[in-house]
Order: sequence, then C-alpha cells, then structure tokens
Amino acid sequence: MNRKTIFGLSITILIAVAIVGIGQSRSSASKVADKTTISSDRADVTKSESVTSPTRATSAKNAQTAIFAGGCFWGLEAVFEHTKGVSDVTSGYSGGAKQTADYETVSEGNTGHAESVKITYDPAQISYEQLLKVFFAVAHDPTELNRQGPDTGTQYRSAIFYANGEQKQTAGKYIAELTTAKTFSAPIVTQVAALDAFYPAEDYHQNYLARHPTQPYIVANDQPKVENLQKLFPELYVSK
Repeated sequence: MNRKTIFGLSITILIAVAIVGIGQSRSSASKVADKTTISSDRADVTKSESVTSPTRATSAKNAQTAIFAGGCFWGLEAVFEHTKGVSDVTSGYSGGAKQTADYETVSEGNTGHAESVKITYDPAQISYEQLLKVFFAVAHDPTELNRQGPDTGTQYRSAIFYANGEQKQTAGKYIAELTTAKTFSAPIVTQVAALDAFYPAEDYHQNYLARHPTQPYIVANDQPKVENLQKLFPELYVSK
C-alpha cells in the first residue's frame, strides 16, 4: 500500500467517524497531523497542529542550498535533518509549475513535479559533494526509475536540481565516478536538471518522521535510512 492510498483511507476513516459521532483516534497509518479539519475541497483542509522543522546554527551569510528528489520526501528530509552542517530541510516540489505545486495534484503524476527537499547547509561544515554521497548512499536508490520502494510515478523520480554551474558539474562528475566504479549493479537513472523553482509542501508534510516515528510506513521505509546514515557516515551523523 503506497502513501497516497494510506492518505485516502485515513480521510475516509475520519469522515466515517464524524458521521457516527464516535470519538476514536484515526488509523496509525494516517498521513495527516492531529486536529485535522476535513472538507470536500482538498484546498480547504486545514491543520491546527503547529509544525516547525528543528534547525541548527548556521551562518545565514555563508549558507547554501541543495535540492534533491528521490522518492517520498519524508525519508529524504529525515536523513538530511540528521546530517552535520545542515541547518534546515524543507519538503516540497520541484520540476513543475507553481499552480500545480500541491500534494493532491502532484500525486496524479503528470505535473512534472518531483517530491523534493531543499537543504540549507554550511559549506564550512559539509560540502555539496558530501551531501551527494549521503543522497546516493543512504537517502534513496538511484537505480529505480520513476519510483522508490512502494511509491511509483514520476513524482518519485531520482533527481538533482542544480542552482548553478558548479553544482551541475559536481553532480555530473560524482555520478560518472559512481558509474565507472560500478557502485550499483544497475544503471543510475538520476536526472540532473536546472532548478526552476522550489515550492514548499504543505505544513503537515514538514518534519514528518520526527512527529510520526511509529507510523508503519515510516518504520518500514524511512527509519532504516536514518539508521544507515549513522552506520555508514558516523562522522556526519547528528543525533536529536
């Protein structure tokens, strides 16, 4: 069962509970934060839970950003939230138009968007290439085309959205090195594309793993990525 199916089932359960007036909690597989008000119009769904991503001190003057896509942004966000030198990670959408940058529309798979994360980091503490190493080694599988784990569709593709020529060159060079070394048994399918824009996702997607650590999808698909970060890159891992 993929995330969109889980989300749909959760909304159905909430509506049923409201009709019969039973005061029970939602399914543990729900993707929506607590205290959710349901409306027939997806744009009218509101979240009263305050959501903020934890940050670590980084000089705003020297901060740089990187934008990666590789499956569900929940897992990507969690991995980089635990990465040294990263001050903030925002889940969002890249690759499509502003008017289609919302979860329900992107989930249809025809907007050009990919679920992405915007990583704000201090280059004095971690380099762009080190971020790439984490991205390819633990954050996702770069050999899966238009899918990642249980989630399928172009919105889950592997992609690097570069902001400048230096990022483009670094990404291309690193992928070439991985290919030459035959690091993966299958070809790398990661798209390297110029960044047009990054659109933050809805609040209830932000810092998702930290707020829902026991959700079955998180436990099965995303927690192992954070554990692998600590195992493979102990020098870059930051506990919380």
